[in-house]
Amino acid sequence: MLIVQICVGSSCHLKGSEKIVEMFQAAIAENHLDDEIVLTGSFCTGRCNRIGVTIQVDDDIFTGITPETFKEFFDTNIVPRLSAERNS
Repeated sequence: MLIVQICVGSSCHLKGSEKIVEMFQAAIAENHLDDEIVLTGSFCTGRCNRIGVTIQVDDDIFTGITPETFKEFFDTNIVPRLSAERNS
């Protein structure tokens, strides 16, 4: 089970965390990943960036995720982890 935490603290909220949550929910539904991803919110991780939202995937933290970079982030950082979990 992959745990994805999206920062919804004030800084990330202002930078569009609500839209990123919606995009994650849509990607999870479209790819039928409801049983493989736990999507949660978190408050500030202390990694604020000038651009985008901070996301923690298991123990790894990624900054600067925007609607424009979401698909690349999902394809690069979520899909391979799920494949690795399935194969272990």
